[in-house]
Formats: sequence, C-alpha cells, structure tokens
Amino acid sequence: MTSAPDARAVILGCSGTTLTPEETAFFRDLRPWGFILFKRNIGTPDEVRALTHSLRETVGRPDAPVLIDQEGGRVQRMGPPHWPKYPSGRSVGALPLDLARLGARLMAHDLAEVGINVDCAPMIDVPVAGSNDIVGDRAFGTSPEAVIATGRAVAEGLLAGGVLPVIKHMPGHGRATCDSHLDLPVVGADRASLAGSDFRPFRALADLPLAMSAHVVFTAIDPERPATLSPTVIREIIRGAIGFDGLLMTDDLSMHALQGPFRTRAEAAFAAGIDVVLHCNGRMDEMRPVAEATPRLAGDPARRARAALARLAAPERFDVAEARARFEAALAVA
Repeated sequence: MTSAPDARAVILGCSGTTLTPEETAFFRDLRPWGFILFKRNIGTPDEVRALTHSLRETVGRPDAPVLIDQEGGRVQRMGPPHWPKYPSGRSVGALPLDLARLGARLMAHDLAEVGINVDCAPMIDVPVAGSNDIVGDRAFGTSPEAVIATGRAVAEGLLAGGVLPVIKHMPGHGRATCDSHLDLPVVGADRASLAGSDFRPFRALADLPLAMSAHVVFTAIDPERPATLSPTVIREIIRGAIGFDGLLMTDDLSMHALQGPFRTRAEAAFAAGIDVVLHCNGRMDEMRPVAEATPRLAGDPARRARAALARLAAPERFDVAEARARFEAALAVA
C-alpha cells in the first residue's frame, strides 16, 4: 500500500472511455484520492484496463481507489457482451449464503481483472411497504436479519477477490418515498423504529472499511439537513449509535436531493463530518468548484483512508470457470 500525503478528499468521475487532455491535467494538479466509473466509461476489457491505468498515472498512486457501482440487476455498469449479467439483490438474497458469496467473488474477479478495486456494494438498505422503488429489488430482503446475512456474504466475496466493498446508504435509504437522484427524501419515522430496523444492518457490518452516506432527511434526528450534510446524523448515529469508524463518503453530490452551488454542497459535507466527497458525472464545470472546497486528506479521514486501503489483498486463488458454472447452475434452478 502506498501513502497519499498529497491526496485530496474527493472521488471524481470522467467523461468517456479515455481521458481528455483537460481531465488529465486537472487530475494531475488536484490529485483526487480516487475515481469512479460509469457505463459511459466502459468499453472493452482492454479499454477499461487502460483507463484505470491512466487514472492512477495522473495521481502517481498504483493503489488509488477506482470505484464502480456493480451490484447486479439494474445497477450493473459492466455487463454483456464482455461480462456476465448478475442477478438483482432480491435474487441474491434468495440464494444460500455460500452462493451469494460466490457471486460476489466472481464479480470481484471481473472488476480486479480491469483494475477496479472498490465496488459500491453491498447495498444494505431495508425497504418498507410504500417506499420508493429506488431500493426495490436491489435490496437483499425486507428484514434486517436477511439483509445482514446476505450483505456480509457479499462483502466477504468482494474482499476475497481483492475488491473493497462500500456499504450503502448509511444510515438507511429503505424508507425513502422518492428517488434521491430526483428529489430530497424525508423520513418521519421515530428513532426507535429507525434503530430497530434501518440502522441494524449498518451496525452489524460496521467493521467494513467504507460506507456511503444517504441523501435522506430523518426528521427525528435532524429535520433540516439530509444525512450527508448533517453533523448530528454523522456524529450521533453513524459514528455513535452505529459505531462506524471506516471511511465515510458522500453519495453523488450532483444528485438533485442536494441544492445550491457545488462548492457549497462540498463545504457542507465536510463541515458535517464526511471524510471524502463523491462527484460522479464527469462534468468539469461541476468538478472544479467541488475541488475548490476539498481539503487534503489529513487527520482522521487520512487514517481511515489508509485503513481502508490496508484491507486490499491479493485475490484468493480459485477456479473461475468452475465457480461460474456452479453459480449459473444455481441461478437456473433458483
């Protein structure tokens, strides 16, 4: 693991399958802690491998985090024809735990082969009746117990494949009645209800290295600000009741749940206690003001970043072809 004393506390996207000269210069100057890829960045395996190499070259760190949302189901950035289609969280939750772990291990193999070392999964939100479909079949189940068990299995599979998991969306997105990509969800449940259900998977998996915050207002805790921007939620719930001491990143700052100038959004997140901000769409006119508000990684955020990267290990050896055949056979009869 390399150190990153000059890294900025931000994860950024890029616009295409190769870096533009402007992006290369911007990243070299800024030196973000990490990067995130979306479908617009995914070409052939060789093209993805070249892109992840180019991103790391700009910051001079061979282990710089390169993230992707690869849950399976409707959230899968790498898919056919170059990679298999993986089942939804709901389908994975119906499998025996050893097969849930195996599916994640196979997914990690796909990612590690092209230089991606962080997966924004497992999603361990617990949906409730009447909530928005933004969670829906992405959830492993409708009970905290089911979500905890499968979430742990998926995290273990990713780690075994040399990929860091990111638990999301802390402290819980399952009660949201709107899509935070489009609007700001407001959850009115009392603290006892939240603690008894929504927060439980995050408490159970609080030993994992990385988590993503929820752009959700919890009126019983902070009626004014979403968790991402709330010192109260981060201090009392995420760091306190949940007990998470890993690296906490925002969900995407460009989502419409958040309002105001991008510099202001980033400043508010850092003031609330976020370690690293995330901006995904690759638009330079938005990334530049985010960058202006972003400090260097230092203090507890730097400690948490180092601890997260220390969890990266060489993939466990396994027979990929045999494992894939076994996983696909299990899905065929599920």
